[in-house]
Amino acid sequence: MTRRLPLDDGSSVSYDPRRLRGVNVFREVEREFAKGDRIQFTAPKKELDIANRDLGTVVSLDNSKLTLQMDGKSNRIVQFDSEEFRQFDHGYALTSHSSQGLTANRVLAHFDTDSSRNLINNRLAYVAISRASDDAQIYTNDASKIGERLASEVTKTAALRDRELISAVGAALSVSSRPAPQTELAGFELGL
Repeated sequence: MTRRLPLDDGSSVSYDPRRLRGVNVFREVEREFAKGDRIQFTAPKKELDIANRDLGTVVSLDNSKLTLQMDGKSNRIVQFDSEEFRQFDHGYALTSHSSQGLTANRVLAHFDTDSSRNLINNRLAYVAISRASDDAQIYTNDASKIGERLASEVTKTAALRDRELISAVGAALSVSSRPAPQTELAGFELGL
């Protein structure tokens, strides 16, 4: 059952898939970062106490060494070599899935009413909108359909409080049928 995989340098490596606990597949893409940029980690790094999807802000860059101030109450500083630990990307916009458990002052949410019922529904609306402490803006391709789509229930049991929150979304938030902004989200902590 052992397999051999060719490497770019012409050599190969063998492995036994039965012995692997998990395989990470990714595409290497070159990114530029600057002081003040938001970063989201795409894999855990136990030695740095970094979990998958943790967020931080670049404090300084020195060649391949990045120094970040991590989000959270402790405001801890971490430093790593980007040549050795490459599983991170810009962290200006997050999916609602990776934003669970986070709170932001402002949230921008884009809901495409042509997407699957499994994607645009009351669960997504609750997770996305409840991240905001001060302001939430919804952007959609069809304002006439968004209320019905976000009220769509995908679970058999939904708390009354959650249904009331979703029903109030259309009245309490500004709903726009213009496309989601394509400009940099300066000053926003979280975009969905």
